[in-house]
Amino acid sequence: MATVGLLGTFDTKSVEYAYLRDRIERAGCAVLMINAGVFSDPDYRVDFSRAEVAAAAGSDIETLIAVGDRGAAVATQAAGAAAIVERLYSEGRLDGLLGMGGSGGSSLASRAMRQLPVGVPKLLVSTMVSGDTSAYVDTSDLTMMYSVVDIAGINEVSAQILDNAAGAIAGMARAHEARYPDERSRPLIGATMYGTTTPCVSEARRWLESKGYDLLVFHATGAGGRAMEALMQDGHLAASLDITTTEITDEVAGGTTTAGPDRLEMAGSLGLPQVVSVGAVEQITFAPPSAMPDDYADRLMYQHNPSVTLVRSNAKEMARIGRMMSQKLNRATGPVSVFLPLRGMSDYAIEGGVFHDPEADEALFEALRTGLDPQIELVEMDTHINDPEFAVAMARKLDLLYRSAGGGGDQEDSP
Repeated sequence: MATVGLLGTFDTKSVEYAYLRDRIERAGCAVLMINAGVFSDPDYRVDFSRAEVAAAAGSDIETLIAVGDRGAAVATQAAGAAAIVERLYSEGRLDGLLGMGGSGGSSLASRAMRQLPVGVPKLLVSTMVSGDTSAYVDTSDLTMMYSVVDIAGINEVSAQILDNAAGAIAGMARAHEARYPDERSRPLIGATMYGTTTPCVSEARRWLESKGYDLLVFHATGAGGRAMEALMQDGHLAASLDITTTEITDEVAGGTTTAGPDRLEMAGSLGLPQVVSVGAVEQITFAPPSAMPDDYADRLMYQHNPSVTLVRSNAKEMARIGRMMSQKLNRATGPVSVFLPLRGMSDYAIEGGVFHDPEADEALFEALRTGLDPQIELVEMDTHINDPEFAVAMARKLDLLYRSAGGGGDQEDSP
């Protein structure tokens, strides 16, 4: 029988969690009750009391109550709940996790949910779904459901929402419990893509899949790059085809889709084979024109869609991007190959494109030529990035690096 964990603050929402428990059990799943509240346990049995949750975080419930710091208490109980959830999953006792709450309860439950690997069902019913949910989801596959009304009692509306939540997590947990490993054991490759580099990634994917690989494609919008590198850290990815490194541009130039200062470092720190290019690095990403910073008012810009405005990065910024990429890649402990498309890094940067600027591009190329360690292979091709020749060349190189590092692949095909 699939098992669902119910995690939350039972001191304030005992009625609602009891309701969910009954509905999930009716749907054919066992339930583990984890009370991460502070002030009381409910009058029904729980599998993990508030004291046990606090102890799992290295604290005790009496201290949390005596100190009276709500923020600190939530953080402590979140840490304890995360430790319990991680242990339950490692012991094979958990097939899904459901929580609910407002900002505090959502923060607490999501912390534990993010400890679970990708593919383990995680459902959060929250009052916060209509706003920015990045703090709760981050790079996980957490699913959020809007509660519509506050989670305060069972009424005509909340009952329907919680019924749906119970049915959803029960169905997902049963599917997870019945899942079996993929017998193909195909190596997983992470790749980054933008709309303006899609043809390149699609061609590379076709070539790699024909040779026995699976390609996981990540939208390079900040969360995408972080998600790819999180999967690397968790051991899911065997190599990196980092075609679209535009998130580095936003980190350097102040755009809105940065993946943070550590982007482009994970594969190297783990020693994974990586083939890297400069897809869409000429684009700085911002929100609609009305939200553009004043400093960019006189820059060349293009409205990609109603929600996204792109600004062309200039030669100075491109040189900084090249230096930053060089510094990161030079620290790699595994094989690295860097590919430069000399005729354009995206659909917008090719000849005739809105961002065509060979002089600015050359500043990037020269920074990479002079900044990369001589031991790192630098391949310059007289094509644009979406030329099939360029895509296949990168795919072949990744196959070679992966096999040379001891991986599988099609041994009969020689790049």
